[in-house]
Amino acid sequence: MRPAELFQFRSPRIKVLHLTWIAFFISFFTWFNMAPLATTMVKTSGWLTADHMKALAILNVALTIPARVIIGMLLDKYGPRIVFSTLLISMSIPTFVFAFGDTWTQLAVSRLFLSTIGASFVIGIRMVSEWFPPKSVGFAEGFYAGWGNFGSAAAAIILPWMAFNLFGGDDGWRYAIAATGAISFIYGIIYYFAVTDTPKGKVYHKPKKISAMEVSTWGDLIQLILWTFPLVGALGLLSWRLNNLGFISSNALNIIYALLLLLFIYQVGQIIKVNVPILRKGVPEDDKYRFKNVAVLNATYFANFGAELAVVSMLPAFFQTTYSLTPTTAGLIAASFAFVNLFARPFGGWLSDRMKNRRLVMLMYMIGIGIGFVMMGFLNSTWPVILAVGITIATSLFVQGAEGATFAMIPLIKKRITGQVAGMAGAYGNVGAVVYLTLFTMVSVQQFFFILATGAFISFLVALLFLEEPEGAFADDYNVSSVDREKAS
Repeated sequence: MRPAELFQFRSPRIKVLHLTWIAFFISFFTWFNMAPLATTMVKTSGWLTADHMKALAILNVALTIPARVIIGMLLDKYGPRIVFSTLLISMSIPTFVFAFGDTWTQLAVSRLFLSTIGASFVIGIRMVSEWFPPKSVGFAEGFYAGWGNFGSAAAAIILPWMAFNLFGGDDGWRYAIAATGAISFIYGIIYYFAVTDTPKGKVYHKPKKISAMEVSTWGDLIQLILWTFPLVGALGLLSWRLNNLGFISSNALNIIYALLLLLFIYQVGQIIKVNVPILRKGVPEDDKYRFKNVAVLNATYFANFGAELAVVSMLPAFFQTTYSLTPTTAGLIAASFAFVNLFARPFGGWLSDRMKNRRLVMLMYMIGIGIGFVMMGFLNSTWPVILAVGITIATSLFVQGAEGATFAMIPLIKKRITGQVAGMAGAYGNVGAVVYLTLFTMVSVQQFFFILATGAFISFLVALLFLEEPEGAFADDYNVSSVDREKAS
């Protein structure tokens, strides 16, 4: 696929691509509606504190991890059209509650539920893969993700202007946040009537069951169970951070730990329930896939998207304190890390398509991330600020290009469970952010950059040893197994 094709608006698949990235853009525009207005909320409320905002920031990502897994399951069964529309419409409710809430309970609970909108990313991955063939899916997925992700940066730019200039007054922030809910609600309706799950005449392949991911061997079953634990563990880590901030008691923390353990046991039970009958019956050779490839992409997304979320959270303060810059200047420099998304992710997907070797592109990007963060670890006030900015942007190009390369491979693992694979890998991106941001509170900035570099190098090594080039990675259509043909007939 050539970039010029993006302007062929009469093409059905290009139309779906644009409508879908806009849906993702609006999701992230809504999800990140609090951060740019946080100081205003503290100033005008009279009772909110900086610790309250830290707690809300944690709650803002708390349910994203399980939501990405659950949304992936629902997506594979019901299709992206229904799931995306439902998510956009339903998430307008906690947005309105948060906008006009005047108690801590209202703000905390609504922000917790609103964190599920972060799972929206997964939905478009499956939608785009239905409309674009393997040979061009990399660029299409990268464009979808890059421009959709820009919704968070747009929120930082637009919402303060709306709050201060469009609405004004102490309640301006409330109406600005409520506006994001209204946009989400309206576009959810538009999306439902504007798209279809597949091109006309194409079958939407579904898994046998959605309560757990299907695997092909007993060894893969063990791997899936092991890779499920960190998804629950990250929620425990978030709860621990809330306890440190004083927003939940030690008793409440222990109860949460117990509930998370029960959740893990339940999910393991579902994995066994779904897969044991399949494995006992025997999986046809043409229906098998290797779970180790899913595991590797979990690791790469942990290291690249997890690093992006972590760095975006601390970069403004780093430039402000290191180079004695004003908050505005430091914020603009840090924003370059997010702006790069507009072309870095699409380029990563495009390069994966063009080089005809998706594994090699993945390896190139991961080693580049590691080198970039090592260089950032040496930055200090003796380095020219222009050189520091250049290194930061170069690192960002590798980080977000790697994200594009990761999701250029995910639709090629196993077509009918693309939603679940994307959901798991996407969740690991958030797990990475949780782990990295927790470590950030314990080390210096320079040490933190070296930790990010270490994560990238480890992921590179894992990919080098275990990642395989997907079968049919540049074909005109996706592989359809005998099981898929049987279900479709």
